[in-house]
Amino acid sequence: MFAVVNIAGQQFIVRENQKYYVPKLKAEPNSEIVFDNVLLINDDNSTKIGTPVIGNVKVYAKVLEHLKDDKIIVFKKKRRISYKRKRGHRQHLTRIEITKIA
Repeated sequence: MFAVVNIAGQQFIVRENQKYYVPKLKAEPNSEIVFDNVLLINDDNSTKIGTPVIGNVKVYAKVLEHLKDDKIIVFKKKRRISYKRKRGHRQHLTRIEITKIA
């Protein structure tokens, strides 16, 4: 069984008892979150597609931790005019575990 869920503006295919990295959420670690923007759900027999969301399906998740992703280096350079810029970026993430799809 899996579901497609809209979490913080991004779509994720989630399964029960799996862990995912999502954009940072406003929730404390070890707290329970309910996602009600379920776009698609598939059990073993059938697939149900929402228009745009399915009304009576919810995905329950537990927040495990907040962390930062690996650093990405953004380097810009133009030849012959002494233009060089080096910037770094680290994305804030939240690690969640899907507990139940109901």
